[in-house]
Amino acid sequence: MQFSEQWLRTFVDPQLDSTELGHLLTMAGLEVEEAEAAAPAFRGVVVARIVEANKHPDADKLKLCKVDAGTGELLQIVCGAPNAAAGMKVPCAVVGAVLPGEFVIKKAKLRGVESYGMLCSARELGLSEDHAGLYSLPDDAPVGTDIRAYLGLDDTLFTIKLTPNRADCLSLTGVAREVAAITGAPLRPVGAEEVAATIDARREIVLDAPAACPRYCGRILRGVDAKAPTPDWMVRRLARSGIRSISALVDITNYVMLELGQPLHAFDNTRLQGAIHVRMPRPGEQVRLLNEQTVTPAADTLLIADEARALALAGIMGGEDSGVTLETTEVFLESAFFAPAAIAGRARSHGFGSDASHRFERGVDPELAGIAIERATRLVLDICGGEAGPVVEALAAEVLPARRPVRLRPGRARRVLGIMLDDEAVLTLLQRVHLSVTRAGDDFLVTPPSWRFDIEIEEDLIEELARLHGYDNIPAVAPQGSLMMLPSSERSRPVWALRHLLAARGYQEVVNFAFVEEAWERDFCANEQPIRLANPIASQLSVMRSSLIPGLVGTLSTNRKRQIERVRVFEVARTFERKADGEPVRGFHQVMKLAALAAGSVLPEQWGERGRNVDFYDVKGDLEALFAPRTLSFAPLSHPALHPGRAASVKLDGHIIGVIGELHPVWVQRYDLGTAPVVFEVALEAALAARLPGYCEISRMPAVRRDLALVLAAEVPVDRVLEVLRAAAPAVVREINLFDVYQGKGVDPDKRSLAFRVVMQDTQRTLEDAEVDAAIAVLVRQAEAVLGGRLRGAGV
Repeated sequence: MQFSEQWLRTFVDPQLDSTELGHLLTMAGLEVEEAEAAAPAFRGVVVARIVEANKHPDADKLKLCKVDAGTGELLQIVCGAPNAAAGMKVPCAVVGAVLPGEFVIKKAKLRGVESYGMLCSARELGLSEDHAGLYSLPDDAPVGTDIRAYLGLDDTLFTIKLTPNRADCLSLTGVAREVAAITGAPLRPVGAEEVAATIDARREIVLDAPAACPRYCGRILRGVDAKAPTPDWMVRRLARSGIRSISALVDITNYVMLELGQPLHAFDNTRLQGAIHVRMPRPGEQVRLLNEQTVTPAADTLLIADEARALALAGIMGGEDSGVTLETTEVFLESAFFAPAAIAGRARSHGFGSDASHRFERGVDPELAGIAIERATRLVLDICGGEAGPVVEALAAEVLPARRPVRLRPGRARRVLGIMLDDEAVLTLLQRVHLSVTRAGDDFLVTPPSWRFDIEIEEDLIEELARLHGYDNIPAVAPQGSLMMLPSSERSRPVWALRHLLAARGYQEVVNFAFVEEAWERDFCANEQPIRLANPIASQLSVMRSSLIPGLVGTLSTNRKRQIERVRVFEVARTFERKADGEPVRGFHQVMKLAALAAGSVLPEQWGERGRNVDFYDVKGDLEALFAPRTLSFAPLSHPALHPGRAASVKLDGHIIGVIGELHPVWVQRYDLGTAPVVFEVALEAALAARLPGYCEISRMPAVRRDLALVLAAEVPVDRVLEVLRAAAPAVVREINLFDVYQGKGVDPDKRSLAFRVVMQDTQRTLEDAEVDAAIAVLVRQAEAVLGGRLRGAGV
């Protein structure tokens, strides 16, 4: 439900700003989904009157207007609106005004004539999309008044998301009751005094299905002017509630529905024949509705009918044949209570919904029908004129919903809520929401008001106490127990996430012993002084590991002996290192690491892909996927376990966190591995770290792709080239990625050509060729200056 804050404050006006009011509503159970300004920001626009509107001397479609803007002198303004006419009152942006979009109004000259301001349409003020002409203001609008104040544009539109059991808050009155109850601010309900009948015109009402409709009120109004304009204040309030103005009679029924929560319907009385019947449909009976849809209602769908035909789907939508038009002079006004079970689901079965069905299927106050018809009558007489007949009511009191008392045990309420509310506090809170409370020994008997369909059991009342006391006022007591929850931060991810990522890429987890052969430490780690065990479980498992790589190589060796060629394994475990002599406490570091090994074919044997052994770049891709979206960098290194020309250090944010490479040929031969596996090992702490997600606008503009081929010395690493290019890239550059490496004819033997794909895009506009060329030129200049490269094909 959407409504205007200014309208709400005519019922109850707590000393809270819009933000505080929105928070209060949410904490009261009326969740505020959205709170937006009724109009965009602008200033310097006032109510003005067009004194003269003459044809522009040099332009057929322009008018030269003399405008009274309350400044003491007439302003000359050139206007192109077709409806500009003398005597009309319109918004006028004077010189210095700032319209939506930071559009500043200045003195201008149009076709040789000076103009000192601008007369505005609704779209130019951001009020609607209408720009067919000037925004017309009522004749009584005071000249010179700021338009924001006159139209009440400094307003907030609240959209609240109600649970289905709180239909009582589908109206301004219902929301105001809640605000008054929680804040203690005085409630100013709508005045709905009885309108005395001045004519003896009435229509009989027959309840043929009293269980579905136990109360139906109707009244005839004669001599109404359906063409009367709806007052601007009503149009604005309807619009800010998401309902467009149709005609005065329809607008009034919608207005009362929003104001009180009671849907009403207006029939053209001259089209009705005989008594009004509230009944179930006859076999094959059809109704043509106001939405121009003809429906055949099901046997359990309630209808409003006269002696001749069906007029409407009760509580859902009126019929086209009996609805009011601009020619209507005699109205039959309906206000009824329909049982929720008789309305629920009926509109959806026909593929549509309505504001009326939304309320009736959730429950409307059964005592509201008479109040609403009196309120609507007064508005019709004030706006459209006419005379009113008496209210005719058909009532089946025995089937009206009754609000039965609910027993509340204050002691149980205190135990459930965990707060100490004495009996007097419980009584005060319940009475603030109009609940009738009586004593029954130590308990309370609480009778809900007619509009509260949601209070049926003791738990409902306990919830009311929590809501009214304030969820924010209920202390958050930490649970007591022997276990503590481990801290969890968005800046880190759990270990199992890494395990799942590697498993998804075809790796299997292994768990190896933390103590290994002494030869492994010497061969793979160049560790001549490993941490020795005082009492090893076996002579070959006598030292603690300082790396996970030896254990993975041992796993591969075991598999190869069993003729398993394709192996992909990983391990997450501790490694053990001596503390340096200078550290304050002697002992050992226990460092958590993550290591993986891949050997054999890239893919399992199959017909769809040519067989190929896994290489450095396959495993490098797996490692980069493990850290995505963070970017790793690599640099050549010498490592005792790895091939001297096919190994690299792994860097994250400039810090070395591990190694990657192909196993050294010596160890491949010594451990009888056949083909060389590729391994990596990184610090687990670095792998667990994660970046907080950040918002990045997705551009709707087309991307521009350019390929950039640079000739560079062969020893320049690609990572270094990408680092230099990305650092120098202009803001429009989104991506720079390597897609080709070439050495051969046309390129010096000691150099190579690196081809990069550069993607450029702006979030607000399409890039022009000049901007794209300038961005590419910046990248080329940076490559020349820092890396000594040149654009391929640009000459030696």
